[in-house]
Amino acid sequence: MYLNPTVTQALWLLPFCLPIAIWVAWTDLKFMKIRNDACLAMIAVWVFLGWPAVGMTLWLWGFAIMAIVLVLGFFGNAIGLFGAGDAKFAAAMSGVFVGGDPVRIAVLYAVCSILALVLQRIARKIPFVLRIAPDWVSWSSGKFPMGLALAMMLIVYLLAAFLPKG
Repeated sequence: MYLNPTVTQALWLLPFCLPIAIWVAWTDLKFMKIRNDACLAMIAVWVFLGWPAVGMTLWLWGFAIMAIVLVLGFFGNAIGLFGAGDAKFAAAMSGVFVGGDPVRIAVLYAVCSILALVLQRIARKIPFVLRIAPDWVSWSSGKFPMGLALAMMLIVYLLAAFLPKG
């Protein structure tokens, strides 16, 4: 499935998005929190690298998308759909998806959310995992660490640029 990122976009953004995504997934699994620093780092990636990655017009549209996702995230958090950190990180990373096919991006979001939920629920039942990470809040929480799904979505989207087109 071709999602639309270009190789240029991936080459500019992936080296910086990958460690941020790993950081977000780890902190959300361990603490059930996405740090503001991670959101600010993701915004900085877009501010400084978005323009060479996608060009001026799409870069500016990326900021508009970020604002829209932030407003929607604010309301989603207010009615209890997800946490504030999830909403902020979704907004911070949303610029990366500018120019992509919205339907395919929505499908990617759904697939990553389901996969992350299944993997997290399985992992918290494995004794070895519990021994190496006994204090991770997400193992005993009834809530889902959405940062895991968002991080997965971001990385899979950028990696899709390297898939054969056709």
